[in-house]
Amino acid sequence: MKHVLTSGFFIVFLSVAPLCAAEQWQKLSPQQQQALAPLAAEWNSLPEQQQKILLAVAKRYPHLSPAAQQRMQHRLVLWSNLTPAQRKAAREKYRAFSKVPEKEREAVKQMVKKTQAAASTSPASGVPSTTAASTR
Repeated sequence: MKHVLTSGFFIVFLSVAPLCAAEQWQKLSPQQQQALAPLAAEWNSLPEQQQKILLAVAKRYPHLSPAAQQRMQHRLVLWSNLTPAQRKAAREKYRAFSKVPEKEREAVKQMVKKTQAAASTSPASGVPSTTAASTR
């Protein structure tokens, strides 16, 4: 549940409509730059509201456990690599998930995990792999 909320938080703050850049990357402190490093290339083009939210996240970053810091940076990297269409789809999924009653959320999370696990184990070609070695 905690991971879903954290992921949702990133989706929400990264979905704010563009305004104007509030602060240039070069003017951020070294600590802020470290926390927000995955967004360095696009920082100057982010909307002001989005930057403010990210700066609040960066302020908490030093107080996170090393595992939480790594998880946050990993999620920022994943988000920054998404296309605008993929970001939109992620926001829509988050909004849909937030409408699921809390009692049913765990079942939905388990269903998504199973679907993702099945997708990651099936071959890209769609043809099941064989376990028998071919002999010629």
